[in-house]
Amino acid sequence: MKKGFLQIKNNEAVERAGIPDLTFDDFRQEAMGIVKNHGKVVHYFAFHENDTVKLLAVLRTDQLYAVRSDQLFVAMCNAPEAYPSMTTECEPFHMFEREIAEQYGIRPEGHPWLKMVRYHPNLTGRLDIFGNDYTKDIPGNYDYYSVAGEEIHEVAVGPVHAGVIEPGHFRFNCIGERVLNLEIQLGYQHRGVENLLQTADVKRLPILAENIAGDTTIGHSLCMAQAMEALANIETDQEARIIRTIALELERLANHTGDLGALSGDVAFLPPANYCGRMRGDFLNLSLLICGNRFGKGLVRPGGVCFSITEDVLKTLIQRLDELKTQMTHVIDLLLIVTPSVRSRFEECGKVSRPDAEKLGLVGPAARASGIPYDVRRVFPTEHYGKLKILENAKSTGDVYARAKVRADEVLQSIEIIQSLLTGTIETREISTTALTLKPSAFVVSLNEAWRGEVSHCLLTDANGGILRYKVKDPSFHNWNGLSMSLRDTGISDFPLNNKSFNLSYCGFDL
Repeated sequence: MKKGFLQIKNNEAVERAGIPDLTFDDFRQEAMGIVKNHGKVVHYFAFHENDTVKLLAVLRTDQLYAVRSDQLFVAMCNAPEAYPSMTTECEPFHMFEREIAEQYGIRPEGHPWLKMVRYHPNLTGRLDIFGNDYTKDIPGNYDYYSVAGEEIHEVAVGPVHAGVIEPGHFRFNCIGERVLNLEIQLGYQHRGVENLLQTADVKRLPILAENIAGDTTIGHSLCMAQAMEALANIETDQEARIIRTIALELERLANHTGDLGALSGDVAFLPPANYCGRMRGDFLNLSLLICGNRFGKGLVRPGGVCFSITEDVLKTLIQRLDELKTQMTHVIDLLLIVTPSVRSRFEECGKVSRPDAEKLGLVGPAARASGIPYDVRRVFPTEHYGKLKILENAKSTGDVYARAKVRADEVLQSIEIIQSLLTGTIETREISTTALTLKPSAFVVSLNEAWRGEVSHCLLTDANGGILRYKVKDPSFHNWNGLSMSLRDTGISDFPLNNKSFNLSYCGFDL
C-alpha cells in the first residue's frame, strides 16, 4: 500500500488505481496531519465498491490564501466498523463524520455531537457495513440539546414557517431574551439527489445538477460540467469559458443584491430594501437576456455553453451594467456608510471569531467576514478566473456588518469583472449532442466559488465508465453551524438579522 495522500489539481481526472489506498490508521493520521497544518476538508465520504465500503477524503491546505495553488490531496481506505473520531482533534471533520455515520453506520467513537445530519423520521432497520442494525437505539424523536435550569426556556421555530420558505427547525435555549444555544435541524424534504445523480442516465445529469439549489444553478451546473469534461477528456473553447464566468458572476450579483435588500428590510430601512429588490430583478434579467432563463438554467452543459453573447446582447449588458453600478454604489453608501442607525444594528451583532470560523470550516462570504480570505476563484481558478485579479476581500469583525460589507464589495467587484470581459461579441461553438463516454475507474473533484462559497462535486467511475459515486457539497454544509455560533449570547430578536446575513440553503444541504 502507498503511504500518504496524492496531490491532485482541481478538475483533474486521475486513475483510481493511483489514489493511495491506506490502512485506516495511516489514513486517519495523515488526514489529521494535513488538517492540523492549516488544512481544510473539501470532501470526506463513504462509497460501496464490490463488497467493501471505502472511505475517501479530499483535503486542501490554506497555507497559500493569496496565490494560486494546486494543493488538493486525496486518499482512501477500507472503512472500519468503528474508529476513534477525528473530530475530537480536528473540528472540521465534524459534519462529515456525522454524515458518514448516518448513511453507512460507521461509528466515529467519541464524537462530541453524534446526531443525525438530516431529519429521518423513519430511520429504523438500517444495517451497517457488517449487517448490524445501527438504528435500534436511536430514539423516535430527535434528541435536542437542552440547558438545565429553572430560568431556562426553549423557543421552537419551524419546520413550518410563516413565509414562503423551505422547512427547517430552529431550537433556541434562552435565559430571558439571551440565547445560550441554537440548534438547527434540517432535512425535512430529503430528495435523494446524490442517488439520482448516481443512477440516472448521463444525459439527465445537467438537469439534475442545476436543480440542486435553484439560487446556485450556475455554481452546481458548472461543477458538474467541469467534472464530466475531465472524465470525458473534453476541452471547452475560450469563449465558452468567458460566458461561464459572466454567468457565475451574474448569479453572485443577483443573490448578494437580494441579501443586502433583505438585511435592510430586517432593520426597517425600506429605501435600500426596495432598491435592492428591484436591482436583483435587473441582474436576473441580464441572465435572462443571455440564455432565456433568469436563473441560468439551460446555459451550462458539458462541452461549453448553449448560448452565445451576440452584438445586441453585448450592447445591452454594457449599458445596463453601467447604470446598475452607479445605482448600487449609491445604495451601498446609503445602507452601510452614511446611516448610523443601520450600522448600530449591524455592528457587533452575531459575531463569529476567526478561530471559531476556522474550526467550523466556514467558506465563502461567511468565512471572509471572519477574516479568512480563501476564495476558490483565486486559489483554484477555473474557466477565465486564472486571468483575472480576485481580491482577498476579508474583513476582521465577523459580525452582521462584516457579512454585509463582504457582499457589498463583491457586488461592485463582480460588476467590474463582467465589464472587463465584455470587450466584443462572444460567439462560442455548438456543443456536441453525442453521448459522453466517461473514463473508466477514474476520479475527479471539481471546486468553484459559488455565491455562498466553495461548492464541490466529486465523481468516481466504475470499470465500465459508469458513475460509482457522485458526491455533492454545497457551501451551506459548512456554514449552517456558523449561524448557530453567531447566535450565542445574543438577543433572540437578532435571529432574523443573523439568519439573513448568512442566507443559507435548505435544499442545497438536504441532498
